[in-house]
Amino acid sequence: MEHVTTTIPRYREESPAARDQSSSAFTMGALRTDIVHEPSLLYSIVKRLIDIVFALFGLVMLLPVFLVLALCIKLDDGGDVLYFREIIGYRGKRFFALKFRTMIPDADAYLEQHPKLLREYQQNMKLLEDPRITHLGRFIRRTSLDEFPQLFNVLLGQMSLVGPRIIHPSELSRFGEYAHKRLSVKPGITGLWQISGRQHISYDERVLLDMKYIDTRSCINDLLILCKTLKVLFACTGV
Repeated sequence: MEHVTTTIPRYREESPAARDQSSSAFTMGALRTDIVHEPSLLYSIVKRLIDIVFALFGLVMLLPVFLVLALCIKLDDGGDVLYFREIIGYRGKRFFALKFRTMIPDADAYLEQHPKLLREYQQNMKLLEDPRITHLGRFIRRTSLDEFPQLFNVLLGQMSLVGPRIIHPSELSRFGEYAHKRLSVKPGITGLWQISGRQHISYDERVLLDMKYIDTRSCINDLLILCKTLKVLFACTGV
């Protein structure tokens, strides 16, 4: 895999009002731009073992579901079954995260043709009412089935079950002085952002959640996040 040297941008100072708005949503404590603590070798080994065991188990159990979903997506509009999203991960290495396609085949071109939607997307890297999502895609997203192919990325060691959310390389600049810290860990399929009402928080608040995870990561916290993720999944509110 190609190793990418990333230039960390300078941090853009927020206004006091923006900081107050961000801190009102979450009581994060003092977040530092440096890595507060390096995990022990035991933590790294246990975390990797958990990733491998759970990823293998999940892939075996979900294989019939994957086959049905692939057939449904193909029959729906004849487009590609999988969407390959470019991600910047641990130590700046780039890879493609696998997802079941939930949007129309020409989703990127559609956004370029609608400047108002493009501006809204660029604000928070998300559209609350995204017209590009297919009818089948809405169901897949609501059940979070679109994310499960990333279990292959976990097996390859590119991702972890629990970690900061995946980001495109273009998003790294939005982490400001936290960018180097963000690249110090593998991105995860789930994490604090996914279980914290992701539809209703700003991008800056997502960054703070990622930093909080890095500062407090431990095997116990990872297991707690996995348990809360299962609760969200069973509620069909998405992860």
